[in-house]
Parts: sequence; C-alpha cells; structure tokens
Amino acid sequence: MNPVILFRPDIHVESEFNCVKDFFDVYVTRAKIPKDKLIFPRYSALPFYKELEEDVLTLGSSLINSNSQFQWIANFEYYDVLKDYTFKTYFDPQYLPDDKSFVVKGKTNSRKHQWDTHCFAKDKRSAVEIYCDLKNDGLIGYQDIIFREYEPLVTFDTLVSGLPVTNEFRFFFYKNIELCHGYYWSNAEYPEKGKLDDRALKMVKDVANIVCDYNNFFVIDIAQKVNGEWIVVELNAGEMSGLSLCNPIELYGNLKKNIG
Repeated sequence: MNPVILFRPDIHVESEFNCVKDFFDVYVTRAKIPKDKLIFPRYSALPFYKELEEDVLTLGSSLINSNSQFQWIANFEYYDVLKDYTFKTYFDPQYLPDDKSFVVKGKTNSRKHQWDTHCFAKDKRSAVEIYCDLKNDGLIGYQDIIFREYEPLVTFDTLVSGLPVTNEFRFFFYKNIELCHGYYWSNAEYPEKGKLDDRALKMVKDVANIVCDYNNFFVIDIAQKVNGEWIVVELNAGEMSGLSLCNPIELYGNLKKNIG
C-alpha cells in the first residue's frame, strides 16, 4: 500500500502541514482517500479512532496503527512492558506509599501546566486530593487516574505554575527506526541547554525495539534524572504528538525513505 498523510491542519501546525506536502500526498478529509493506501493520521485520529479505522477499512485502505494498537499507548497499557524503564506507577490511591511524592494524571492526559495544584503531589494526602479534583475535570475525568512516583530530573528552570523545565527529548519512531528527535521544551531559551549522551541513545533504542512489537508509529519522551541516568517519561501516539523541536523535514523525509 502507498503511504499518505491524513492531516487536520490549523494555525498551530501550519508550517508542518506545508512541509509534509513536499514528501507525501496529503488529505484533509478521509472521504477523499483512494483505496489501497496506508494512512498516517496526523492530528486527525481523535476523538473517534475506532470510527476512523472502520471508515478507512470501508474505503479499502488501512491505518498505520489499528485501533487496538493506538489504544495500547493511549490507555497506558504499555506500562507492563516498560515498567523497568519508567516511573513506578500506582493505579489505586489506597496502595500509595506514605513516604513518596507523585505526579497524578489521567492515563492519556495531564494538567501539567497547573503543576502545583493539579499534577504534583508532595505526599499521599495531596495525591488523593488531586485525584478527586481530576475526577471532576472535563478532559481527564473520564480517564482512569494514575499515580507516578516523582523522581527529580535535571532541571533548567521552573515555570510560574511550578512546572520544571527539564533535560527532556522527544523521539519519533517508525517501527524500530528513529525518524528524528528534538528537545522537548520549545521555549527559545531552553533548547541550547538540552544535551543527550550515549546512555540516552542506547536506552531509547532498547525501548523502541520493545514497543515496535505493539505499535508502528510512536513517540518516546525521555528525560535525565539528577543522578545522570535516563528514564522514559511517557510513550505517545505518533498520530497525535506535537513536534516539540523535532525537525519536520527530518521526520517526513526519513519516513518517506524508510516506509518504502
């Protein structure tokens, strides 16, 4: 099947939209996609991925990830195979230890930009309070809430909300092939501070070799702990992940080169 991009454009991703057209046929509505195409849905997979999959199959084409493959990431099912690479996670507040701090979030989304009040919990009691707030949140309330043990990361700055700006990077993968990577935080004053080392590159490759058995197009976010080691912050769907500071020419150029 020939690859094409199904893209939902808006002003925030206009430059990426203009770039992808140099490498692939691009469609902004699924109804116009011919049959026998392999579809990469960029910013166009949600909110109804299963419906999208059914429509695409009816048209005689297929998605780069099935609905179950997409949900494997979106529903945090990946934790079972990546628990040795990421933060220890709890799924029930009654089992939280008393001597830890936590990042409290939905399986898919967080309120990290309200870090001090809706994300970071200094102790179990604070975690339960944030849990109750998130259950009433219009975006996150329908999701299962998870509690991730907080580990200090190499931090360059702290935003007004308390959110730490860390030594963190985003990697795009097609199967186990790295397409591109870039510093996670897009603010102009931070990228020059971010640095990767050989340990980071080895870890992200090891993780990709695991993930590619479950998903074909995905993003790995990694960050450096204060002890110098690296950790997976989270896995994200390639369909919906923003670029951060990844170069779209590298992303789509390498995808074009390797998808053939």
